[in-house]
Amino acid sequence: MSEANEQLSMPTTYDPKAAEQKWYDYWMKGGYFKAGRLPDAEPYTIVIPPPNVTGMLHIGHGLDFTLQDILIRTKRMQGYDALWLPGSDHAGIATQTKVEQQLREEGLSRYDLGREKFLEKVWDWKHLYADNIRNQWKKMGLSLDYSRERFTLDEGLSDAVREVFVKLYDKGLIYRGKYIINWDPAARTALSDIEVEYKEVQGNLYHLKYPLADGSGSITVATTRPETMLGDTAVAVHPKDERYKDMIGKMIMLPIVNREIPIVADDYVDKEFGSGAVKITPAHDPNDFEIGLRHNLPQIIVMDESGVMNDQAGPYESLDRFECRKQIVKDLQEQGVLIRIEEHVHQVGHSERSGAVVEPYLSTQWFVKMKPLAERAIEAQKSGKGINFVPDRFEKIYLHWIENVRDWCISRQLWWGHRIPAWFCEDCNHMHVAREAVHACEKCNSTKLKQDEDVLDTWFSSALWPFSTLGWPDVNSEDFKRYYPTNVLVTGYDIIYFWVARMIFTALEFTDQTPFKDVLIHGLVRDSEGRKMSKSLGNGVDPLEVIERYGADAMRYMISTSSTPGQDLRFRWERVEQARNFANKIWNASRFALMNLEGFTYDDIDISGELGTADRWILHRMNETSREITRLIDAYEFGETGRLLYNFIWDDLCDWYIEFAKISLYGQDAAQKKKTQSVLAYVLDRTMRMIHPFMPYISEEIWQHLPHEGETVTLAAWPKYDSALESPEAVQEMALLMDMIRAVRNIRAEVNVPMSKKVELVVKPADERTYNSIKRNLEYVERFCGTSNLTVKLDCNAPDKSMSAIVTGVEMYLPLAGLIDIEQEIARLNKEREHLNKEVERVEKKLANQGFMAKAPANVVEEERAKMEDYREKRDKVIARIQELQEV
Repeated sequence: MSEANEQLSMPTTYDPKAAEQKWYDYWMKGGYFKAGRLPDAEPYTIVIPPPNVTGMLHIGHGLDFTLQDILIRTKRMQGYDALWLPGSDHAGIATQTKVEQQLREEGLSRYDLGREKFLEKVWDWKHLYADNIRNQWKKMGLSLDYSRERFTLDEGLSDAVREVFVKLYDKGLIYRGKYIINWDPAARTALSDIEVEYKEVQGNLYHLKYPLADGSGSITVATTRPETMLGDTAVAVHPKDERYKDMIGKMIMLPIVNREIPIVADDYVDKEFGSGAVKITPAHDPNDFEIGLRHNLPQIIVMDESGVMNDQAGPYESLDRFECRKQIVKDLQEQGVLIRIEEHVHQVGHSERSGAVVEPYLSTQWFVKMKPLAERAIEAQKSGKGINFVPDRFEKIYLHWIENVRDWCISRQLWWGHRIPAWFCEDCNHMHVAREAVHACEKCNSTKLKQDEDVLDTWFSSALWPFSTLGWPDVNSEDFKRYYPTNVLVTGYDIIYFWVARMIFTALEFTDQTPFKDVLIHGLVRDSEGRKMSKSLGNGVDPLEVIERYGADAMRYMISTSSTPGQDLRFRWERVEQARNFANKIWNASRFALMNLEGFTYDDIDISGELGTADRWILHRMNETSREITRLIDAYEFGETGRLLYNFIWDDLCDWYIEFAKISLYGQDAAQKKKTQSVLAYVLDRTMRMIHPFMPYISEEIWQHLPHEGETVTLAAWPKYDSALESPEAVQEMALLMDMIRAVRNIRAEVNVPMSKKVELVVKPADERTYNSIKRNLEYVERFCGTSNLTVKLDCNAPDKSMSAIVTGVEMYLPLAGLIDIEQEIARLNKEREHLNKEVERVEKKLANQGFMAKAPANVVEEERAKMEDYREKRDKVIARIQELQEV
């Protein structure tokens, strides 16, 4: 429980740096983020999408992690046994590429070091960047359970990877074979389809004339990659193409290499595209590979793994593929084979990691048969037992991909990653797939065994993340039994295919459950102009820089409340500044309150009994706000949650209630003062709890100064809706008071009368009820309208030469003799009449619209009718006042 001297020690300004370090250390020391403190409570689990250990976190991570932290902090306060499990991903290609770049700067390659020494270097990199990531998490204020932190190459996760691999292999769902794959010549490894980024490239279409071997003519083909012609093993035409029906079966003499190849007929060929004849290079094109299988064509590889032409390329051996292209084009022109070159814009695959142009390449790889696994996921989704996507439109995107999925190439020609658990006997070539290392061949008993050199695709281990991190394959693991399946996955739409889909079908296969109930899809963080952030544009934002300049709370509040599920958001520094200003507003208001709570303890708080209008109103608004933000957080509507919190804190609490509270805080009535102190302390306490998931540091700092129970706001109970705090009458009375105060202040501003100058005010209520309401709250009207003489009468005439204001249920007049310009006031009232005329006309049109009347709910129609009556009433009063002034 805080004491009075602690309450008064609050600094005049909020220092984010001091607060952030202090409170994060306090939370860590107290172990408040650890799951398992409430063994009888309902569990709530999030596993973090593991960031790659390739560098520092970016602002997109800031969004992703902040949204998760809001959820986990809210659920922890709501009494759940909340687990937020942290971890990082080894990120095979990406990390290995970074370390290899580092070695190149030293004039070395991985081959100079050898596999073991190179891996030592990568582990050193991992430890450095995992520490960096952990420090960034702490700077962001993330309430992670570090005692359960995992890494995708942990021993336990490696057990899970081997278990899955062996089981899928034993079921015939993993196989090894030659296939055309996406090849990264820079990283010298295979890529999955979704690791290829397609970019529009300005290239050329080369039209080549291949002569028939019998000298009877030629056939024209077109290609964007003339260097691959060296591996051509056929030319294909459509079987129903009349132009070529007599050529099918004939042989062609392939230029440059002078090899005879056949003309084959295949339905794949589009008769309408180009010449209707296509060159077939089975070892360097995925579609040609399929055609080659159908026609039993040879597969000739003409370049090596680094994109350099090999001995099958004849005179071009040892040339880089692009150099070969230039030379072969020149030679084809000289031989008269190249008919023409035309500019051609087309999509070219690039490695997402290295940036190299991807080469379709025939290679022996490991694959997962996807169809059987996908079928179960599709059935679960369509039967209603699948995942709840937020927003739901992403379900269609997910289903479209999984319904059209191709076999997954899972082997990578890297050293960093999960080594494929397959051993080959050097004596009899028998292959062993096993969970543990094999030392003797089961077929010939030879001990000459060699493990497959390749590693698994990073996404293979990431696909197991929701259950492998919780102890699987040990299904009796306490964490697996208690915290699996998880509740929600928060991730960007850019990895639905990479990761989300794979986690779903893997979890269904190995745990018989979906890995999470909900998938919250957020957009990307773009720059202020809407561009994707990238190194090349230099427009990236470091979250630590944002925190350094404005504090973690400002960054968290801005980035989380600027987002709408599924939509991209634009990062603007001015929004961070606005969030910082919001934090300062909270601080200043709280500091004022605490200066007026001297000696006030938690036991003194009593909000029962008779309370003033403003007190009942703020309790109602706080209660209403807590109910709404609870609903909105459960619906993942963080932007709307932020708007409600902002409006409640800035407008209701700071601008109105605290100002109203000053009357009793500075007054002589001790009992009324204590009531207001109770309400102020109670509301501020609940407000800090509500804002805590968004702004954990400033809320903890303020809460610790407030009269409170417990050690930390992190574990304080979430404010629940309490029907006893509802007060619609107070809401109605406050609405009237605020309208009156605003109206009088507007008049003062128009005629330049400062608040320091007292004015006369005549108030004419429309009825007895409104009259009584105003009389109950006269002190507020007198104080905030700045009156020297206040008259409230049901029946009174407008004073001569006075300014007027009309609000719902009340006419107000400010006699301003010597200050008012009658003509100017008439002009102002005429403008108000025009405005009200437009509003009346708008509502009348709406109510005359048959479509609206047929579709709108009854309560909405009634609201529009009430608006129309209100506008008409105000307009009539404005017209009457204009007439009065014209008679003055």
